[in-house]
Amino acid sequence: MKYFLSILCLAVSLIFTSCLTSATSAGSVGADRGQLLLISEKTMEESANSSYAQVLAEAKKAGKLNADAKVTARVKNIADRLIAQTTVFRADAVNWDWQVNVITDPTVNAWCMPGGKIVVYTGIIDSLKLTDGELAAVMGHEISHALKEHSREQASQSALLNLGISVTSQIVGLSNTGSSLLAMATQYGISLPFSRSHETEADHMGTELMARAGYDPYEAVNIWKKMEKLSSSKTPEIMSTHPSHGSRISDLEVIAKQVYPLYQAAIK
Repeated sequence: MKYFLSILCLAVSLIFTSCLTSATSAGSVGADRGQLLLISEKTMEESANSSYAQVLAEAKKAGKLNADAKVTARVKNIADRLIAQTTVFRADAVNWDWQVNVITDPTVNAWCMPGGKIVVYTGIIDSLKLTDGELAAVMGHEISHALKEHSREQASQSALLNLGISVTSQIVGLSNTGSSLLAMATQYGISLPFSRSHETEADHMGTELMARAGYDPYEAVNIWKKMEKLSSSKTPEIMSTHPSHGSRISDLEVIAKQVYPLYQAAIK
């Protein structure tokens, strides 16, 4: 299996290194790494816009879309402050068609689709009793996924890996079982760590965004301390798409210290 995986990795790496680009500037946290972006930006945004419209339509029909004017204004105000800082990573982002909506639902989540389509669920605000700074950390993280085009990168990676598995299986004559095992090895050896790296990158970028917007970056640490208490998941980090709460907290403490001068400059 190691031999087969090595063949796949070699094939993928040859294509990967020829298709690297970077959608973002470094900022203070170094967000300018190369990325594999095979899927077009237009394709991703069209898909995102369609999905976003559907989510909003369903929420509106249920009377859950921006139902609390005060909460909606609070979320939009925080979003505006964060969006104003996005030029540090992408010069074009401030001109995106940003949309910010709140859905009344116990789901502990928030997200930002490609092109700046944001949804915050009241469940994450209420369950964690978020301060403005903590909410800025959550939203900054989600905005960073969009800025760095993580969904586009993952779609590109998935397409390439699927092609690699198919080609490798044919080359070495793997059985169906062998192909399945290779796919599993790829999932746990490549895909999941890659997803965890996206989460860490979004943490770093989001913490810089909030600091530049005038929110104390140490509140990004607080949110994950709260999340750790709320979470009942015992999934080992190595089998998860997200870093463990403990490692995330330790990492964010380092990043918060790094970008704290940006926060101090913003509040002067």
